[in-house]
Parts: sequence; C-alpha cells; structure tokens
Amino acid sequence: MKRTITHMADGRELFYYDRRDDTDRGATDPRDLPPRPPASQMRYDPLMDEWIAIAGHRQTRTHLPSADECPLCPAHPASEIPSDYDVVVFENRFPSFSFVEATGDFTDPGGLSEARAGVGRCEVVCFTSDHDASFGSLSADHVELVMEAWADRTAELSALPGVEQVFCFENRGAEIGITLPHPHGQIYAYPYVAPRTRHMLGIAARYRDGSGGGDLFADVLAAERKGPRVVASNEHWTAFVPAAARYPFEVHVYPHRPVPDLPALEPDERAAFGPLYTEVLRRLDALFGVTMPYVAAWHQAPVTYRRDLARLHLQLFSIRRAPDKLKYLAGSESAMGAFVNDVSPEDAARMLRESVITG
Repeated sequence: MKRTITHMADGRELFYYDRRDDTDRGATDPRDLPPRPPASQMRYDPLMDEWIAIAGHRQTRTHLPSADECPLCPAHPASEIPSDYDVVVFENRFPSFSFVEATGDFTDPGGLSEARAGVGRCEVVCFTSDHDASFGSLSADHVELVMEAWADRTAELSALPGVEQVFCFENRGAEIGITLPHPHGQIYAYPYVAPRTRHMLGIAARYRDGSGGGDLFADVLAAERKGPRVVASNEHWTAFVPAAARYPFEVHVYPHRPVPDLPALEPDERAAFGPLYTEVLRRLDALFGVTMPYVAAWHQAPVTYRRDLARLHLQLFSIRRAPDKLKYLAGSESAMGAFVNDVSPEDAARMLRESVITG
C-alpha cells in the first residue's frame, strides 16, 4: 500500500491509499473555496451526563446531488478529490468536530450546562471511485485496503491532542438519512468517550469484578459461536445476530482474537475480514430483493479510558423489517431508549443464512 498526503484548496488534508507504489498524486485542487467553518460548540446535558455537539454550519452541507455533481466522484468541477483513486480519506468540509478556532458565546444563562469548543476531527472515507458500487460489491483485496485506511487513520487520530475515542462507520441508504449516495463512510475523532461506549465498558467492568476476572466480550462471543444465531464465520471472524438484537436485522462481527482496535489486527485477520463481511452485506441485500439501508459501526477502545476492558467489534444493523416496511424508532425507542424488536433474532439469523446471493 502507498499512502500520499495532499491538501485541498482550503487547507484540509486528503490521504490517498493506493495499491500501486508508482501512482502519481501530483494533481492539485483548483477550486476557490470559502474559509473553513469554526469548531462546533459542545454543551453538557446534566440530566443524562452526556455532551451534545451544536454544529449549525452543517445545515448547509451538500444534500443528495445528481451523479454528475457528486463531490466524491473524482476529477470534475464539484469534486472534493482532484484525481481518480482506490481509497481516499479527507477532512470533512462540514465537520461536527474540528481544530479550527471556535467562535461565539460559551456561557450558559441557566448555569447548569457547561459549554466548550467541539475540538476533534471528522473525516470522510471514500471506499471506491465507482459511484454505483457498494461496500458489499468490493473485492476482498479492496476491502483490505479500506481496512488499512481505517487502521492508519485510527492510529493517527488517536494521537491528536484532546481526542478520546475514534469511531469509524458507514451510513447507507436514503432511509438512514444519507446526504451523499456515493459509497463512503466517516470517521469521528471525539473529544469525549461516547455514551454507548462508556455504558458498555461500565458493564464489562462489573462483569469482570463479579466473575473473578471474566471478559464479557469474550464470553459473549464464545456463547454465540455455539448457538443458533451464527450467520457466517471463518478462521478469524464470526458474524452473528445477538440474542437481544434491537433492530430487525442486526449482525455483530467479532475477531476471534481479542484486540482493542483496528490497528491491532494482524495482516491475516485484516485479509480474512473482507470475504466474510461482504458475504453478510450481500445476504442482507438478497433478503428481500431490495437494497438494504444499514449502519455499520466499528466499536473500538477509547484512547485511554478503560482501554483494557474494550474489544474491537463491528455492529451492523438495518431498519428494514420487511420488503415494504421500516422499523421506526418512535416513542419507546426514541424517548425512553427502550427497544421493541419486530423480528426474533433466531428468525433473522436463519433468514440471513438462507438468503440466496446472486451475481
């Protein structure tokens, strides 16, 4: 793999990840871009013990452009990327967090909600230059290149001052709320440990203390590998529907070896991920014969917080519960965080295993 760092017209960094070492990356960004927006403001919610980012500048981000105006397709006037590419990563033009100097009033008239600058970084990961492709259609070696980019960015972002956790994810489908249909994901470098991660690691700590040193993630994986909810597996990875799945079709993908994050994976583990994961994605699409919307979220160890307890795994879930029906997160889920699933996890796993992949 060859990594090349260049810069966009407004100073944002852009990283090319190429299979060939002789690829020329001398093309420059010819656009006349406005200044980068200031950092967002973070406000503390004292009732939930959580930080919320207020990023008003994101209201103006590009929304579902036509294919000939897609900013992730290379080398045209509206493109963020000046030349064709294998995999590319760049700083988001409309970031939720950044290191640009913040502006505005950071005082709270009520006095209970602390405010501070939304220091951090948000990056876009373009999986391929092919506008009509999908992650599930990528070859195994191309997925391995994406993983190299994820691991590289995780390591570098984790070293930035003020970054507490790095989150790699993909949103796919209009039903999920994507603003760009080109196959891509994002990376958030949070200035705090995300609420779900804090909660999971707190539970893992209690499990360890109550079981004489047990590893909650290892024990969950061991139990699922013996049960009826395995969807796919190979020497290094297992994909399964969790026993208490929140979504109609939810799959967790674990490496067999306990590692904290993507940079810790060995080359053979990275190579083995692509064939298994793309199989699961193709099974999702084949399930109802329609493109499945989904969120794919890598859970990685925070930079310092309870890092010894965390274990890398991927959470993949879709809100589609039938060919013409979606699972809406309405009153119970949105207001109370109390999920009600319409599909049993055992049925979901069976349906995915029996899903016939074509093409």
